[in-house]
Amino acid sequence: MKDMTFGTILAVFEEIFGKGLFWGMVIAAALVTLAYLYVLIRDRDISWRKFLLAQLSMPVGAVAAVWFVQVMTNSSLSDLGGPIDIIIFLMVAGAGAVGIAILVYTVQSLFAARDAE
Repeated sequence: MKDMTFGTILAVFEEIFGKGLFWGMVIAAALVTLAYLYVLIRDRDISWRKFLLAQLSMPVGAVAAVWFVQVMTNSSLSDLGGPIDIIIFLMVAGAGAVGIAILVYTVQSLFAARDAE
Protein backbone atom coordinates (compact mmCIF):
# COMPACT_ATOMS: atom_id res chain seq x y z
CA MET A 1 0.00 0.00 0.00
CA LYS A 2 2.20 2.79 -1.32
CA ASP A 3 -0.46 5.47 -1.76
CA MET A 4 -2.90 6.55 0.94
CA THR A 5 -5.96 7.62 -1.01
CA PHE A 6 -9.54 8.18 0.01
CA GLY A 7 -10.55 5.04 -1.86
CA THR A 8 -7.94 3.02 0.02
CA ILE A 9 -9.21 4.28 3.36
CA LEU A 10 -12.80 3.45 2.38
CA ALA A 11 -11.76 -0.05 1.36
CA VAL A 12 -9.97 -0.61 4.68
CA PHE A 13 -12.99 0.55 6.71
CA GLU A 14 -15.33 -1.59 4.60
CA GLU A 15 -13.07 -4.58 5.20
CA ILE A 16 -12.91 -4.00 8.96
CA PHE A 17 -16.61 -3.34 9.59
CA GLY A 18 -18.27 -4.89 6.56
CA LYS A 19 -19.98 -2.82 3.88
CA GLY A 20 -23.43 -2.80 5.49
CA LEU A 21 -22.28 -1.81 8.98
CA PHE A 22 -19.80 0.78 7.71
CA TRP A 23 -22.27 2.58 5.47
CA GLY A 24 -24.94 2.28 8.16
CA MET A 25 -22.61 4.07 10.57
CA VAL A 26 -21.88 6.76 7.96
CA ILE A 27 -25.61 7.33 7.39
CA ALA A 28 -26.30 7.38 11.14
CA ALA A 29 -23.51 9.92 11.68
CA ALA A 30 -24.88 12.10 8.87
CA LEU A 31 -28.41 11.97 10.31
CA VAL A 32 -27.23 12.85 13.83
CA THR A 33 -25.14 15.71 12.42
CA LEU A 34 -28.12 17.09 10.50
CA ALA A 35 -30.35 16.77 13.57
CA TYR A 36 -27.72 18.58 15.67
CA LEU A 37 -27.52 21.42 13.14
CA TYR A 38 -31.33 21.60 13.11
CA VAL A 39 -31.40 21.88 16.92
CA LEU A 40 -28.74 24.61 16.92
CA ILE A 41 -30.58 26.62 14.26
CA ARG A 42 -33.99 26.07 15.86
CA ASP A 43 -32.97 27.00 19.40
CA ARG A 44 -30.49 29.75 18.43
CA ASP A 45 -28.83 29.16 21.78
CA ILE A 46 -27.00 26.41 23.63
CA SER A 47 -28.63 25.00 26.75
CA TRP A 48 -25.79 24.72 29.23
CA ARG A 49 -27.66 22.14 31.33
CA LYS A 50 -28.03 19.85 28.31
CA PHE A 51 -24.42 20.59 27.36
CA LEU A 52 -23.22 19.52 30.82
CA LEU A 53 -25.17 16.27 30.65
CA ALA A 54 -23.76 15.65 27.19
CA GLN A 55 -20.23 16.19 28.49
CA LEU A 56 -20.81 13.79 31.36
CA SER A 57 -21.60 11.08 28.81
CA MET A 58 -18.26 11.52 27.01
CA PRO A 59 -16.28 8.89 28.97
CA VAL A 60 -18.97 6.33 28.17
CA GLY A 61 -18.69 7.16 24.47
CA ALA A 62 -14.89 6.94 24.53
CA VAL A 63 -14.90 3.52 26.18
CA ALA A 64 -17.70 2.26 23.92
CA ALA A 65 -15.87 3.37 20.76
CA VAL A 66 -12.62 1.70 21.78
CA TRP A 67 -14.45 -1.48 22.79
CA PHE A 68 -16.39 -1.52 19.49
CA VAL A 69 -13.24 -1.16 17.39
CA GLN A 70 -11.46 -3.84 19.40
CA VAL A 71 -14.36 -6.25 18.90
CA MET A 72 -14.54 -5.53 15.18
CA THR A 73 -10.78 -5.95 14.68
CA ASN A 74 -10.42 -8.97 17.00
CA SER A 75 -7.77 -7.22 19.07
CA SER A 76 -7.09 -6.19 22.65
CA LEU A 77 -5.10 -3.59 24.55
CA SER A 78 -2.11 -5.93 24.62
CA ASP A 79 -1.94 -5.69 20.82
CA LEU A 80 -0.94 -2.01 20.90
CA GLY A 81 2.52 -2.04 19.43
CA GLY A 82 3.87 1.45 19.09
CA PRO A 83 3.22 5.16 19.14
CA ILE A 84 0.95 5.16 16.08
CA ASP A 85 -1.26 2.51 17.66
CA ILE A 86 -1.67 4.64 20.76
CA ILE A 87 -2.39 7.73 18.66
CA ILE A 88 -5.10 5.85 16.72
CA PHE A 89 -6.43 4.45 20.02
CA LEU A 90 -6.74 7.99 21.42
CA MET A 91 -8.32 9.27 18.20
CA VAL A 92 -10.96 6.53 18.33
CA ALA A 93 -11.66 7.37 21.98
CA GLY A 94 -11.90 11.08 21.15
CA ALA A 95 -14.26 10.47 18.26
CA GLY A 96 -16.46 8.29 20.44
CA ALA A 97 -16.53 10.90 23.20
CA VAL A 98 -17.44 13.77 20.87
CA GLY A 99 -19.94 11.62 18.97
CA ILE A 100 -21.84 10.55 22.08
CA ALA A 101 -21.85 14.13 23.40
CA ILE A 102 -23.42 15.39 20.17
CA LEU A 103 -25.92 12.52 20.19
CA VAL A 104 -26.94 13.09 23.83
CA TYR A 105 -27.33 16.85 23.35
CA THR A 106 -29.38 16.35 20.19
CA VAL A 107 -31.66 13.72 21.70
CA GLN A 108 -32.24 15.89 24.79
CA SER A 109 -33.06 18.90 22.62
CA LEU A 110 -35.37 17.03 20.27
CA PHE A 111 -37.37 15.12 22.87
CA ALA A 112 -37.33 17.33 25.97
CA ALA A 113 -39.88 20.07 26.52
CA ARG A 114 -38.45 23.44 25.46
CA ASP A 115 -39.93 25.39 28.38
CA ALA A 116 -38.44 23.01 30.99
CA GLU A 117 -35.23 25.05 31.19
